[in-house]
Amino acid sequence: MRKKIGLTCIIDDDTMYVNLVKKIVEAKSLCKNLMVFQNGKEALTYFEAILTNLDKKTIPDIIFLDLNMPVMDGWEFLENFTKIKNKLEKKIILYIVSSSINPVDIERAKSINTVKDYLVKPVTLKELESIFLKEAL
Repeated sequence: MRKKIGLTCIIDDDTMYVNLVKKIVEAKSLCKNLMVFQNGKEALTYFEAILTNLDKKTIPDIIFLDLNMPVMDGWEFLENFTKIKNKLEKKIILYIVSSSINPVDIERAKSINTVKDYLVKPVTLKELESIFLKEAL
């Protein structure tokens, strides 16, 4: 039996995209649990709270981060998350998932060592499956 990702975090304000990913993850049983934040601020608040109570089960294995969101966008989240991620004492794999095909955004994202890869929306079932299978190893 293959290893399964424990917890996946989606930081995205696009409800249609989030629901699609949820359906795919559940139907294919790609991970045990899924958490969703509507913007970077909500997610950052969550991660900062974890720092005071380091429970590894509450730290996601994978984060799918959108760039364009209200309140705090993906870039601001990344900037803040990069400062605290090492204190979380767990390897977290972060993917940018954005509708932006701007080469400047893609290059900027890939230049940040916290970012594993940049995916352009809409993400396909095949892409999602391959990420979960690859990262579960």
